Amino acid sequence: MLHDARKVFDYGTEVDMVAWNCLLRGYSQGRDAGTLWEFFRDMPARDSVSWNTVIAWCVANGEYAEAIAVFREMLECQECQPDRVTLVSIISAIAYLGALAQGLWAHAYVRRKGIEVDEKLSSALISMYSKCGFIEGAVYVFENSCVMRTVDTWNAMLAAFTANGYSERALDLFTRMESTGFVPNKITFNSVLNACSHGGFVKEGIGCFERMTNSYGIEPDIAHYGCIVDLFCRAGLFEKAGEIIQMMPMEPDAAVWKALVGACRTYKNFELGKKAGQRLIEASPNDHAGYVLLSNIYALDGNWKGVHKVRKLMLDCRVQKVPGSSSIELDGVIHEFISGDKCHSRKRDVYEMLSEICKQLKIAGYTPDTSQVLLDIDDEDVKESSLALHSERLAIAFGLISTVPGTPIRVVKNLRVCGDCHNVIKLLSKIYGRCIIVRDANRFHHFREGSCSCGDYCNLKPNYCPFQSP
Repeated sequence: MLHDARKVFDYGTEVDMVAWNCLLRGYSQGRDAGTLWEFFRDMPARDSVSWNTVIAWCVANGEYAEAIAVFREMLECQECQPDRVTLVSIISAIAYLGALAQGLWAHAYVRRKGIEVDEKLSSALISMYSKCGFIEGAVYVFENSCVMRTVDTWNAMLAAFTANGYSERALDLFTRMESTGFVPNKITFNSVLNACSHGGFVKEGIGCFERMTNSYGIEPDIAHYGCIVDLFCRAGLFEKAGEIIQMMPMEPDAAVWKALVGACRTYKNFELGKKAGQRLIEASPNDHAGYVLLSNIYALDGNWKGVHKVRKLMLDCRVQKVPGSSSIELDGVIHEFISGDKCHSRKRDVYEMLSEICKQLKIAGYTPDTSQVLLDIDDEDVKESSLALHSERLAIAFGLISTVPGTPIRVVKNLRVCGDCHNVIKLLSKIYGRCIIVRDANRFHHFREGSCSCGDYCNLKPNYCPFQSP
């Protein structure tokens, strides 16, 4: 009842900081961003609660860069000092942006100011380092934090290993967690099952799924079933995946169907992929991913009528595909690129580097995988040009010309990396002697000396044996 609250506030005789902060918090829970900012700017004085409220609102609404800008303003105006609550929000914003330099600064600020690292701040730091692709930073926080570890802290470290492709280290940490007497919860098993899925550890995944119920009495929820379906799908075990879907006590959600469609694309099981794609769209009609995945299945099968049918359905439902973009941090500044980007201030240098990259790839024996261009185009040269301009390649080219040789390049992409770009980046890591870390919509890929931390498990061939180590 914000309208009534504002009346009380406006006609109050003793309006103190508590009253200002109460109404500010009320605005932060509504949808009127304009009023929130206007009220915040009109405050005669602001304390840490005021700043924390606005910063938390920015993070909750996906305004991560704005959250960092407000934090900087807070430091500059010196009305009050940031506290643990402030740092948890800011570190969360930095984590989403993948801005490692800013994350290192924030961690240094915590230590310099002697801010107590409690459970929430410790977990936030671990998550931030994980999402910036700096796994050893996460390990450092986990091993050296003075705070008593809780299940949430263990879960944060498990999720860090899993997201960065260190499945074996995640499983080892889980064993260590159990040996120290901590009782895992649902979130723990979600991370462990994800580690098994992304690492190709089918037997271990089945064992963990059974132990969750038999040893700890945890009933699997939709997320756990989604993990086990994904585990079988990635291994190409479609019958077992189907059995799990049939035995689930709840209706499969979009994540389950998405795992099945993605695997059908990898293994070229087009008939099953089309059926699963239809179910995916039914489960999540407003998500562009379902339409794109089903369109990709039709395209790989050469069924262009099916592709146009799906695109028409997408238009009719007013669902828009999110454009692919990649960002890279340089000296604390985030540089963002989209496919074929010509807007960057150093576009000429970037495209010259991109041309050089193409020459080096050709010398290394690279052949473009034009099957990844899921468009009705007959000209192979056009397809190759389309691949060469993917946003992650532009970001990497910018990184190569903007950083000292030998330093890591960290790229954040909002969509999944395509198979051709995955192969290209492996080659680039060897050609230029760089560690290239790419965070896509699904996971991290650490490219070093011509190989990737995922072991190419995301781009498996049908003859892969899932019961062997990847």
